[in-house]
Amino acid sequence: MIYLQQNIRYLRKKSNLTQEQLAEKLGLKRPLIGAYEEGRAVPRLLVIQQLSLLFEISIDRLLTVNLEAEPPQAGNPDLKVLTTVVDAQNEERICIVPVKAAAGYLTGLADPEYVAELPHFALPVSELSQGRTYRVFQIKGDSMLPVPPGAYIFCDYVEALSGIRNGKAYIIITANDGIVYKRVYNRVKDDGTLLLKSDNEEYEPYSVPVSQVLEVWQAIGFLTFELPEAGDMNMEKLSSMVFKMQEELKRLKSEE
Repeated sequence: MIYLQQNIRYLRKKSNLTQEQLAEKLGLKRPLIGAYEEGRAVPRLLVIQQLSLLFEISIDRLLTVNLEAEPPQAGNPDLKVLTTVVDAQNEERICIVPVKAAAGYLTGLADPEYVAELPHFALPVSELSQGRTYRVFQIKGDSMLPVPPGAYIFCDYVEALSGIRNGKAYIIITANDGIVYKRVYNRVKDDGTLLLKSDNEEYEPYSVPVSQVLEVWQAIGFLTFELPEAGDMNMEKLSSMVFKMQEELKRLKSEE
């Protein structure tokens, strides 16, 4: 049996949200929330995914379990179901999302056939623990320098927004911007948004409503095929230069 309409009403009230407030978080008009709760309309898959993220509950339980009838349970909030690829031994594979596949990923992320067609591999290294879900995203642009454009970001799946660690780097999949790589600050409880910041200070930080967030992946490493040249500037050299300039300024001031 499908319990979606009852669960939307229950979770909304449990979160002390009015229909108007929930509609704002989802980027919808208020009458649609009423229609969902009364069973006069069925949310699109994108809206169901947004509800799953917002209330931190799996899509499967959102659809098939009468949450209001369940006894209270201690522990972590429910987690979102993710489409993955496994091999013949039922071991999970690591999928790669190259730049050329980024546009298709936005519409195919919940489609098992699409995900299965992505390049995938196994990487037996100690840094990647068994039982975790990893994915690799290729980035473009220079907003996260010194990580260069074209780098492949190795990521660990974040099952709930409460798992976001402020100031850490993440791949965020959003309905409007697609795949973005930023440092993230969780402001869901304050204003229903995530604050995204670039390491490149030429780019201004901006906020994304949680209603637009489809997936969150924590960056754990990156791969690039751009080898630094011998004379390239690095942070150690830059720090040394700044220190020498400061010392020189102190010396000049002492001689005045």
